[in-house]
Amino acid sequence: MAQEFLTSAFIRLRQKLKNVSGRILSDSDAAEDILQDSFVQLWKRQYPLKSEKEAEALLARTVRNASLNERRKIRPEPISRDYEEDSPRDHVEKERAYNQLRQKIYSELTPLQRYIMEEKEFGGRTLEDIARELGMDAAAVRMQLSRARKQIRDSFKDGRQD
Repeated sequence: MAQEFLTSAFIRLRQKLKNVSGRILSDSDAAEDILQDSFVQLWKRQYPLKSEKEAEALLARTVRNASLNERRKIRPEPISRDYEEDSPRDHVEKERAYNQLRQKIYSELTPLQRYIMEEKEFGGRTLEDIARELGMDAAAVRMQLSRARKQIRDSFKDGRQD
């Protein structure tokens, strides 16, 4: 019975789900792939669905999350440098800004926030890896990183100097 609810909801909502995924990904072919993969994944798991409403909610959430995960995987193309190299003055300015940022990170963040920011931003690690290492929930690590970024942004907005 649960599979019937899932199939019925999928057939009825197919175009709406594809539109949601397409808006997230900006690619209708990728949206179609996400839609089909999500349905197959849900079909295999055989959730104990009690109604078509539950199936609708599960489909919508699964398609949305799969689309967001796919969008996160897409990396922007690197910017080509067809123009002249930075002047020595620009290089000095960039170095000064980098040192100012680094000083703020070390002086204004907690050791936990500093570690998470360094690993994520400079080490290229995923939040899930960091959370696993720290024995924390990924959402808690994400929140710490968000707070750290906000604190650094606010300190630059306020013009605080160390």
